[in-house]
Amino acid sequence: MLDKTGTTRTALITGASRGIGLACAQALASAGIRVILAARDAAKLEAASAAIPGSTWVTLDLSSQESIKAAFAQAGPVDILVNNAAVTKDGLALRMKKDDWDAVLATNLTGAFLAIQQVMQGMMKERWGRIINISSIVGETGNPGQANYVASKAGLIGLTKSLAQEIASRNITVNAIAPGFIDTDMTAVLSDQLKQNMLAHIPLKRFGKPEDVAAAVKFLASEEAGYITGAVLNVNGGMYM
Repeated sequence: MLDKTGTTRTALITGASRGIGLACAQALASAGIRVILAARDAAKLEAASAAIPGSTWVTLDLSSQESIKAAFAQAGPVDILVNNAAVTKDGLALRMKKDDWDAVLATNLTGAFLAIQQVMQGMMKERWGRIINISSIVGETGNPGQANYVASKAGLIGLTKSLAQEIASRNITVNAIAPGFIDTDMTAVLSDQLKQNMLAHIPLKRFGKPEDVAAAVKFLASEEAGYITGAVLNVNGGMYM
């Protein structure tokens, strides 16, 4: 994908060393976008980047403002930001430790916001940008035992809608994607019984793949999606409508 000067657009994807983030990087690269993979594990990033021609990578810890600033300084100008990285520290609210609450909100919501701050000025100057926040179906439905994670993902939706209104005049779109049950390392640890219970509530009768989410990201990053902003795109097989 080229900008108005014929220069290749650049996308930075957080949590890009595996799962949904890696699939997003692959999909955007297939569209001719230069991709920068960002995550905490340098070894995994190097291996992932080696399989995507023309890509680069930066280490990034979204729980650290210093790490965020350093990563984006190394990355340079970013036209497309995909806020995908997330952590979980599940537990019933009655017994949830404040440290577990703080850790999840710091990475999933505050970290995403700080990453957006790093790219906003450049996008506003260029009068073009795409910010895509990966929320979750539970940010819309709630989920017992995940008060911290749900709050962070619901917060991303609110952040998306507020920023969409703030910077739309600069031709920058801000959208969210809310995946349902996607087959990733994060969901692999769930019991077979829980998976079967969830499958019963999915009209399409299958779990999603990282590529399903990546296809939505690729669309929202495109020129064709230029009149879509402040939206929440559900990629959940009909699990929540």
